[in-house]
Amino acid sequence: MVCLGNICRSPLAEGIMQHKIEEKGLNATVDSAGTAAYHIGEPADRRSVLTAKKHGIDITKLRGRQFEVSDFDEFDLIYVMDESNYENLKIMARNDADMAKVDYIMNMVSPGENKIVPDPYYGGDMGFENVYNLLDAAAEEITKKLEQ
Repeated sequence: MVCLGNICRSPLAEGIMQHKIEEKGLNATVDSAGTAAYHIGEPADRRSVLTAKKHGIDITKLRGRQFEVSDFDEFDLIYVMDESNYENLKIMARNDADMAKVDYIMNMVSPGENKIVPDPYYGGDMGFENVYNLLDAAAEEITKKLEQ
């Protein structure tokens, strides 16, 4: 799960996905990262933490980290939140095989439309709830795919 700073969208996506993996007893690993180094080592934004908690998910232990080239080797699927994240990973990709792993997370709900998950950082609390709902729908589709 990849966003810009790894404190709002991607940790929320990681928490939601981890929760669904555990609920369904799936054998999968999920992580999150940012394309920028702004928040390395910092906890998730308090609004993401509160939104997750409201839905029974604890993301308080997550810490910001920056996406690394080795993540292309570590993960089979890499989901981005918006076009900036996609373009940043495109620059980092070593080859077509790396980029074949990258997709917009909302393509899980609306295939091929490259819809974005808006960054709620400068918005109010409702922006975080909206992001939660988008990511929850996408994570549900990802778990269905993993169950096959």
